[in-house]
Amino acid sequence: MRSLTRRTVPLAVAAALAAGGTSALAADHHHAAAPVVTARQQKLHDGMRKLWEDHITWTRLAIVTFAAGDKDLQATETRLLRNQTDLGNAIKPYYGAKAGRQLTALLKAHISGAVALLQAAKSGDNAAVAKAKAAWYANGNQIADFLAKANPHSWPRTEMRKMMRAHLDVTLKEAVDELGGHYDASVRDYERIHHHILEMADGLSAGIVKQFPRRFR
Repeated sequence: MRSLTRRTVPLAVAAALAAGGTSALAADHHHAAAPVVTARQQKLHDGMRKLWEDHITWTRLAIVTFAAGDKDLQATETRLLRNQTDLGNAIKPYYGAKAGRQLTALLKAHISGAVALLQAAKSGDNAAVAKAKAAWYANGNQIADFLAKANPHSWPRTEMRKMMRAHLDVTLKEAVDELGGHYDASVRDYERIHHHILEMADGLSAGIVKQFPRRFR
């Protein structure tokens, strides 16, 4: 199977792009050195990736167990919700305890909204699907706006909304394909989600480093 992580930008290259724009892609004869990545930067980068990979992994397991009617759905949902608390806690050192709790609340609403959408889709109630989908995407905008307010320079509102919409679009496709028994397509959807979430995690960690440079020296 193709490795998704190989398609992502290494931390040193990402740091170079953030620091010097396109100059980081200068021709080889310039021998431009990549910026030094500190241990604290690496820890944040790796930690953010782990948390968001957990997010999509447990989301997929919830989708699969829901579609199959497996008995471990409740345990999977419990673990998925714990991940939302972990993500909120991850930003507390930078944006404070209140902001961390707000992010957790928004992300838990993201999960409960996904459950409502799955239930509506499985029931075949088109009106309920439309209502749940609208609420889910509205919550996605709230998450994007929260991030943009926290770090408007690195996480502009338009880009954050686009990022969240892309995440929701492919996650919804994954759920629809799984519920419809299109399992090969569902796996391909997850691969796309995985690639996208790593880019998202890298953007978040890079934005924190840029906003709080003294924390990472």
